[in-house]
Amino acid sequence: MGQEKLTVGLIYGGKSGEHEVSLQTAFAVSKAFDYAKYELLPFYITKRGEWRVGGKLNAPFTALEELKLEQATGSTAEAINLLFNGLATGKPAIDVAFPLLHGTNGEDGTIQGLFEMANLPYVGAGVLASAAGMDKVIMKKLFAKAGLEQCKYCYFTASEWERSSHVLLQGMEEKLGYPCFIKPANLGSSVGISKARSREELMGAIANAFRYDVKVIVEEFVDAREVEVGVLGNDEPLASVPGEIVSSGEYYDYQAKYLDGKSQMLIPAPLDTEIAELVRDLAVKAFKAIAGNGLCRADFFLRKSDNKLLINEVNTMPGFTPFSMYPLLWRETGVSYEALLDRLIGLALERYESRQSLDFENGVV
Repeated sequence: MGQEKLTVGLIYGGKSGEHEVSLQTAFAVSKAFDYAKYELLPFYITKRGEWRVGGKLNAPFTALEELKLEQATGSTAEAINLLFNGLATGKPAIDVAFPLLHGTNGEDGTIQGLFEMANLPYVGAGVLASAAGMDKVIMKKLFAKAGLEQCKYCYFTASEWERSSHVLLQGMEEKLGYPCFIKPANLGSSVGISKARSREELMGAIANAFRYDVKVIVEEFVDAREVEVGVLGNDEPLASVPGEIVSSGEYYDYQAKYLDGKSQMLIPAPLDTEIAELVRDLAVKAFKAIAGNGLCRADFFLRKSDNKLLINEVNTMPGFTPFSMYPLLWRETGVSYEALLDRLIGLALERYESRQSLDFENGVV
């Protein structure tokens, strides 16, 4: 008697600016699954936020266009009904959800909350870690509490900026100086980031960042190498070998990250053994600081002046095509793309089981 296949709900697309990246990821993931163990149920979210659901897949998508499920009969209501099917029938339509969504509504805790409400196991960070990992200010506060060193920064809301921009400007110039970096607090993939070398540039950059969010963060410039580490696990997370980004531009922006193809990834990073070990330890510490689960990529600055490691950020749903940094880091550590998918699904089910037993005990008491 063969083992029953697990049904994995692949959720991809979405309203964020990273819609196309998400499609590439879903296409790659569909090609890497072991169809002897899994069947896939595709849930596509259009750029307008409408849901589509296709039929079960027992083989990969053959073309990117197929992922858009234009012919799918399943509407938003049907897709959501399928997700919540287990609550009504006791037999969920999917065994585990695998969100392949980046940015807003994908890795910020919102869709994770939907899975929690549907009582479904899901791959990756929970609601809290997702939300904290998306908000750069909250993330930095958690890092500080965990004793992780980071660069100097200031932050403020749109209403604070409207009320007292002059005082805030003076404070930034005194604390951070020029050049400095301006970022929307809640946006992935380096969208809306600018570098300012003068007050005039700083004001323009802040206005630009407020197009994307109601909270802005401004950071000091650090002359540093950019080192990244993959983290995998739940309560006992493991760190991959470190990698290094050698950017084509002045900083690793959206253009350098996705469009111009000139940035290099050096894996493993050419680091002294001591620093390589330390950055792996710090990556796990950062993962725990945000209460991570499943996976994250931790990004660090290695300051050139004194070789000091500063945490920059964590990404709870890092790029996940076979050519993205996170899977490449694990491949170099000895975990193939296919094995990584297996492990992530295993971690999702393990976390779900541990929480189910906890809820049960609380219900009895």
